Amino acid sequence: MSKGSGNIFFIGLMGSGKTTIGKLLAKHLGKIFYDTDHEIEKRTGVKISVIFELEGEAGFRKRETAVIQDLCQLSNIVMATGGGAVIAEDNRKLLQANGTVIYLHANVNELWHRTHNDKHRPLLQNVDIRVKLAQLYAERNSLYTQTATLIFDTGNQPVTHVLNQIEKSLTA
Repeated sequence: MSKGSGNIFFIGLMGSGKTTIGKLLAKHLGKIFYDTDHEIEKRTGVKISVIFELEGEAGFRKRETAVIQDLCQLSNIVMATGGGAVIAEDNRKLLQANGTVIYLHANVNELWHRTHNDKHRPLLQNVDIRVKLAQLYAERNSLYTQTATLIFDTGNQPVTHVLNQIEKSLTA
């Protein structure tokens, strides 16, 4: 099912499990794992929240696209993207052209339970988190669905169950 590069890319809203499941899948498959947010922090030497503060979301998205472009040049990787990576059409095209794109879906209530105490998510600061997640879901769900090769629900399921489902689909 995967494209020639052997790359697997995770998309979905914050809290959907992209990093957690991505790391485990990479380990199981013997691939190298990358998280685009961590790569941006590594390259800039500052936290994502600082980039948002200094450059706004537009500046962050520009950096995100550059990282996705670079990582898409690699082979045999697993990459977790930021929740908003699919906003840019260029990112969607890059992901689709360079690997298998997996949308990890979870409902707003599940995402709220996973993220409401997290102080490291710039889009969830100083807002009603449940309302913001519902807004992001409404804005992005169709983009995730259109971009994805495969879709898995991560709500109310053990991580190992989702991981097993993904591995079975990739080898089918």
